[in-house]
Amino acid sequence: MPTRPLKVALAGLGLSAYWPQFPGLKSNLESYLSRLSGEISGPHIEVLPLGLVDDLPSARAAGHRCRREEADILLLYVTTYAVSSTVLPLVQNAQRAGIPVIVLNLQPTAALDYAAFAQLPDRTAMTGHWLEYCSACPVPEIANLFTRANIPFHQVTGYLGEPHVQSGIASWLAAAHVVATLRNSTLGLMGHYYSGMLDIYTDVTLVSSVFGTHIEMLEVDELSALRNEVDEVALNERIAEFHRVFDVQPDCSHAELARAARTSVALDQFAANHDLQALAYYYMGSGNPANEDTISSIILGTSLLTARHIPVAGEYEVKNAIAMKIMDSLGAGGSFTEYYAADFAADQVLMGHDGPGHSGIAQGRTKVRPLTVYHGKVGRGLSVEMSVQHGPVTLLSVVEDKAHGFKLLIAEGTSEPGPILEIGNTNSRYSFPIGARAFIEQWNAQAPAHHCAIGIGHRSTDLHKLAQLLKIPSIQIC
Repeated sequence: MPTRPLKVALAGLGLSAYWPQFPGLKSNLESYLSRLSGEISGPHIEVLPLGLVDDLPSARAAGHRCRREEADILLLYVTTYAVSSTVLPLVQNAQRAGIPVIVLNLQPTAALDYAAFAQLPDRTAMTGHWLEYCSACPVPEIANLFTRANIPFHQVTGYLGEPHVQSGIASWLAAAHVVATLRNSTLGLMGHYYSGMLDIYTDVTLVSSVFGTHIEMLEVDELSALRNEVDEVALNERIAEFHRVFDVQPDCSHAELARAARTSVALDQFAANHDLQALAYYYMGSGNPANEDTISSIILGTSLLTARHIPVAGEYEVKNAIAMKIMDSLGAGGSFTEYYAADFAADQVLMGHDGPGHSGIAQGRTKVRPLTVYHGKVGRGLSVEMSVQHGPVTLLSVVEDKAHGFKLLIAEGTSEPGPILEIGNTNSRYSFPIGARAFIEQWNAQAPAHHCAIGIGHRSTDLHKLAQLLKIPSIQIC
């Protein structure tokens, strides 16, 4: 999560020549600006009020403040007609700091009250009132300027208090929140790639370049050493936490719970030592008893971290750790998943994964089961079994793209009730509006890695906006 609230710079655009001509116009526009500021403000949002920018000095001052105070996003509220030469210095300053720009083309209400308008005392009063509704007029001029100056921009059009406007602004702020989160995050990479999975090998320099996330290379040996420092008090407290958080099955031995608890406590310290906001790991763990003990007892601890907003991806899946972090930052969860099977009779796809699960988005309590073998991997120990909450879901894959480095691949569907594979893994049944066959083929056609992140709710609108802010493509198949 970001170490500070999202900083939203808010500037109203106007024209100083109007103020002496039309008494009351400026104060009315300022009241609309104040109202919007109040609607945007929230517990995790800090509004930087730049005031009504109406001439060159105010534009320069607003631009400098926007950059000096490190705003995450700039909202340009077009309150009335404004000349584009006033807008440029403000936005150029923001652009130097890489601050994205959203143009808000907003009227005070859905339409003028024409009858009341006709009763105004004279044409000066009429013109002054009309100018409160003139926000659409300069937007083509501003768009022309931004395009010629190579300044990316986005738009929200409507009126104050309109649900469409409120949801549109909220979605841009959610996307900006994710960008800020990624740029303030450290992704730990522990171990090595799972041998042979060519799809998951990733250029981590490119990850940092596109998403702004710091990469920290970590050693399993450090985690193993931290396990040795866990005392009995911490061990027993963590076992008790396992019983509170999970549905621990009767065939889970105390010895295995203690092994998992020791690793879980060490993982918390490991994450704190390196200030981790996400982790991807894989390690064979063979030939070194201490490391094998660590890796084979890691799943409960990594599941707890994932539920505490430090998503953990197994199999050293760097791209999917980013996808999970994105979904988590949107408040949608973000659990590790892949194809398990297709149920063509029900027109559904079964998807899940072994390893960490996100209990925060589980349907009911997450079960803990003992496994004598991890399929395809060295090790044995306790694993988690859960299904994702029934209802709307979004699948996200961070996919390598030759032209842009990465792209976001998105699908919306539904988590459905029904039989799942009770094999100590996360597993759910999903239906898609285009059907199981079309989903599988169209998803595969975009050449993703075989893992993706699953989150609750339909979040494609936010994800498309995120891609625009990151300047990478986004593709939605359903």
